[in-house]
Amino acid sequence: MDFGYLHSSMTGLAFSLAICAGSTQASDLPSGKGAPPAPVPPSITWFDVAISVKAMTDYNFRGISQTDRKPAVQGGAELQIYDNLFYLGIYASNVDLATRPDAEIDFYGGIRPKFGNLAFDFGVWQYYYPGERAFIDTAGLHWTPKNTDFTEVYGKVSYTFAESLTVGANLFHAWDWLGTGASGTYGSITAKYALPFLEGLTVSGELGRYWLGTTNLAIWSTVPPTNLPDYTYWNAGLSYTWRNLTADVRYHDTDLSKADCFLLTADPRGVNTGSGRSKWCGATVVGTLSFDITASSLGIFAPVK
Repeated sequence: MDFGYLHSSMTGLAFSLAICAGSTQASDLPSGKGAPPAPVPPSITWFDVAISVKAMTDYNFRGISQTDRKPAVQGGAELQIYDNLFYLGIYASNVDLATRPDAEIDFYGGIRPKFGNLAFDFGVWQYYYPGERAFIDTAGLHWTPKNTDFTEVYGKVSYTFAESLTVGANLFHAWDWLGTGASGTYGSITAKYALPFLEGLTVSGELGRYWLGTTNLAIWSTVPPTNLPDYTYWNAGLSYTWRNLTADVRYHDTDLSKADCFLLTADPRGVNTGSGRSKWCGATVVGTLSFDITASSLGIFAPVK
């Protein structure tokens, strides 16, 4: 037997099998020269409705109690268009103010453009107090206008760092604050931080300044024009969100004196006692429990591609 010939034949066969095996394995690998996968179009929620209900121990608005330090129940609905780029809403709350309105009902709308972690919000807000009347004391002195409805325009900006820290700045302006003829401009900075040791737990705060103008003599026939006091407001609190529920405990305070607080609120207690003072603007702690839900989360107005 020719062992040399046999060795040569086996070597050639092994070489051929190796080539075939290598070809088979190479055919299983991606070539890298094919067309890239088609891009997935983004999902868009053309319409959505957000519902919010709140219960709180005191309705505190920019440092001033709107319910005479008593509890409030609030609720609202917001129509959101094209992934919440445009929005229209209505919100309502019980109040206990000097003009004795039946409630506060707010109408608002605007636009919320977003660019990555940078978000803006521009809009108009109308405060409406149905059923109110001027507060007139037993001597016939007018302490409030008969209509305190007013309109604000606003702009907000915020930026989120690493999905945990959000900082923002806000500016609101009213040309006829509470129907007094005085301008009102409120500016603030905010911060919110998601605590790392418990999902849903956040700490947040706000520091703001309210610049108020001079009232109009035509509003009160017996009260001369008055320079309303500017003031600083701040709050800080802790919130915990679980599913659709949020519990919040927050400290509020201002640098207003009790006399200046009375000048801004016409607190009936300050009139009836003759003190000319009010406690509506002092330090307070407010607890809030809120429930928020959207129609899209229930499968209504679901995102489409």
